[in-house]
Amino acid sequence: MAGGAGSLRALLRAANALLQQRRYRAALAVIKGFRNGAVYGAKIRAPHALVMTFLFKSGSLREKLKSIAQATYAHSRNLAYFVFTYKGLMAAQARLQGKKIPFHSFLAACIGGWLVFGENNPINSQIIMYLLSRILFGLSRLAVEKGYIPQPRQDPFPLVAALVWGTVLWLFEYHRQTLQPSLQSSMTYLYEDSEVWHDLSDFLIYNKRTDSK
Repeated sequence: MAGGAGSLRALLRAANALLQQRRYRAALAVIKGFRNGAVYGAKIRAPHALVMTFLFKSGSLREKLKSIAQATYAHSRNLAYFVFTYKGLMAAQARLQGKKIPFHSFLAACIGGWLVFGENNPINSQIIMYLLSRILFGLSRLAVEKGYIPQPRQDPFPLVAALVWGTVLWLFEYHRQTLQPSLQSSMTYLYEDSEVWHDLSDFLIYNKRTDSK
């Protein structure tokens, strides 16, 4: 028993010593990036999948839990693969050129995005749309910082909010098929299901009646 504990302590010391080796830092960063991508993907997707599945999907409890697990796994796996690919390519480019330059980041991420997120499926679509909205905000702020567009005299956010909501409801009402299925489900619940009821039970307590009345 004591020998086993001693061996474990020796193994831990060797592992910690390896982690302190500067020459392995780039490779170790790639491995930890894979770990962080997997963990973060699971943390982000699991609550979202749980809420969306139980709110909008039908089926047995087993089927719902399976759907949640599959969505969580897919998000976690893809993010882990992407971080691994991105950091690996960044390290390779820096080693080849002897230094890190801004284009390395763009090229590594483009390749990772193509390889990992290139398949058009619900999980990847949600991630890409999430990033796209942040990119548009980021590029707008960068354009102001660099002087490409003048600093607004008033906060433009109210106008942006009005245009975003005006556009998305117009698309929902007249071109619904262009919106992502989960967004369609959310908007159907908010704007169409609220127009249907039969009595107090499905007016205040439930969204839809479950009996055959």
